[in-house]
Amino acid sequence: MYIASGWKDYEIIDAGGGDKLERWGSVTLLRPDPQAVWPMRDNRRVDAKYNRSSTGGGYWEYNKDLPESWNVSYRDLTFVVRPTGFKHTGLFPEQAVNWDFMRSVVRRFKAEHPGEPFRVLNLFAYTGGATCALAAEGAEVVHVDAAKSIVQWAKQNLAECSLQDKPVRFIVDDCMKFVLREARRGHFYEGILMDPPSYGRGPDGEMWRIETGLYPLVEAAVKLLSENAAFFLINSYTTGLAPMVLKDVLTVALKDRGGSVESQEVGLPITRDKLVLPCGATGRWVCGGLEGGRPIPEK
Repeated sequence: MYIASGWKDYEIIDAGGGDKLERWGSVTLLRPDPQAVWPMRDNRRVDAKYNRSSTGGGYWEYNKDLPESWNVSYRDLTFVVRPTGFKHTGLFPEQAVNWDFMRSVVRRFKAEHPGEPFRVLNLFAYTGGATCALAAEGAEVVHVDAAKSIVQWAKQNLAECSLQDKPVRFIVDDCMKFVLREARRGHFYEGILMDPPSYGRGPDGEMWRIETGLYPLVEAAVKLLSENAAFFLINSYTTGLAPMVLKDVLTVALKDRGGSVESQEVGLPITRDKLVLPCGATGRWVCGGLEGGRPIPEK
């Protein structure tokens, strides 16, 4: 399992009973998590709790006045946290383990190819956690998401990291349409990552289902890898989509590229009893010779 254990501003204090008790900086939140099927022991009063509605969706119940948003940091990065109507906060802390992995690959690539650019295509890029991490390591990033408001949030995160002058392009578009246009333009990338939802719609109503859309998208995106391509990463939160599925998808799509493929569950440590909360799965392809990037030092 890939475990994101490098956080200081974030912590899962306890989990159980279908909920997780989190610390975001100095703020405590209680949010639903269906993976936490054991009992929770910690019954402290939290700053805010997300209550599910019997008719779908839910609402936040605040026990103290909180700002609309606040910041948390991970290593040298800073992100805006904002509770939303869909229980999310705009940041998936478990992805820090993938940020570290990709930064390590970029660092080694630049050491071995001095002066050459490292271009990354980030699909379903959400609020830009990976975009900020890659830009901080000197990568040129194209950030693609179908939601304009989410892309604005990503721009805010980039500015909070003092990376607003880095070479990052923000695109509001359907990911498959953009990939196909990039292929026609003859644009290539040294790294590609994607975090596709289980289902959703593009800006023009395009329907997406991961069961039917994932492999065609990966197959199309592989054609955008440059001769010096270093990584291809897929993350998924889709229930029932096992890590081995992501490994098989990458193995088939990249069979002519060499390198190595691995896939694992992604998890976050729980302070109580040193448990680990599973948080989806990640598959990684890495070009031969770049496996096992150097660790990122604490900042």
